[in-house]
Amino acid sequence: MLDRYFDVLDGKVLARHWIARAVPVKESFKDKELSDLWGLHRRKIEEYRRLLTDGSSGNEASGDAGGTNLLDLKLSIAEEMLSGCAFCERKCGADRREGETGFCGVGAESRYASQFLHMGEEAELIPSHTIFFSGCTFHCAYCQNWDIAMHPDSGRVAEPQRLVELIREGAAQGSHNVNFVGGNPDPNLHTILATIKGLGKESQYLPMVWNSNMYTSLEALELLEGVIDVYLGDFRYGNDRCAKELSDVDNYFQVVTRNFSLAYKQAEVMLRHLVLPGHLECCSRPIMEWVSKNIPDVYFNLMFQYHPEYRASLFPSLDRRLTPEERREALRLASDYCLNIS
Repeated sequence: MLDRYFDVLDGKVLARHWIARAVPVKESFKDKELSDLWGLHRRKIEEYRRLLTDGSSGNEASGDAGGTNLLDLKLSIAEEMLSGCAFCERKCGADRREGETGFCGVGAESRYASQFLHMGEEAELIPSHTIFFSGCTFHCAYCQNWDIAMHPDSGRVAEPQRLVELIREGAAQGSHNVNFVGGNPDPNLHTILATIKGLGKESQYLPMVWNSNMYTSLEALELLEGVIDVYLGDFRYGNDRCAKELSDVDNYFQVVTRNFSLAYKQAEVMLRHLVLPGHLECCSRPIMEWVSKNIPDVYFNLMFQYHPEYRASLFPSLDRRLTPEERREALRLASDYCLNIS
């Protein structure tokens, strides 16, 4: 697992965003309709895939050739999408350029609450330069980052050039990757792409991590292909009823399973499942069953650190920690489904 990620760290192959830079786009973006930009993107992503698979994913691919490239095109599309936002599956259509905000509350200008070399992520990722964006596409009743997620106006303005400088500092201090999280990264896709574009050759062996609730739109996932090396995704609910009740989200299971399947084809995936008290049969079991049938060899992080936060007291089943019996049962289920748990 994560073989390519470690190859990037070892300097054997290039980070995906550096390969995307090696795909030239000679056509002008100016005055093109969004539909035309998407058509151009779908042609150019095929060139990226060929570079990735034909042996040019090592040092032969130059992401420093100059001129406009696939990464520039991705950023242009993301900026156009701000006029009718569809970065997450809610697809609220808010015109963020004109000051509108949707469910997430994030405007055209991203904000971040903190950034640091995180030593509390999965062992394979640390030290991980983690950037916590403000705002979220979910409203989880038990949110453990509620002070960030529920307050999109908190923190500092996330100016891409400033983030570039911080990422360079983190790399000099030994970071193994850049980890975009929150809140949730989805509403900040344009800022993230602009930040990655601003990085120089020092980033060619620096993997990018998308740390998400996986309620991302298909359009956003298309833009993330060729940019993200590792999807670090939450899979929280095994049914739509629990997702609606606890996170105020619709059609959860279909969207998240679709996205994990697509992410699995695009890059490497680390799946997180936070075990919720009282939700082993309705959530943990169906999730494990789906994973075992569809992405059986995925990195599966079975997480037991749930504790009541935010408004968890409004839900009696969630107003407690896991019992030892629930932990043992979750481990037994993971073993029954032959998952690669960590």
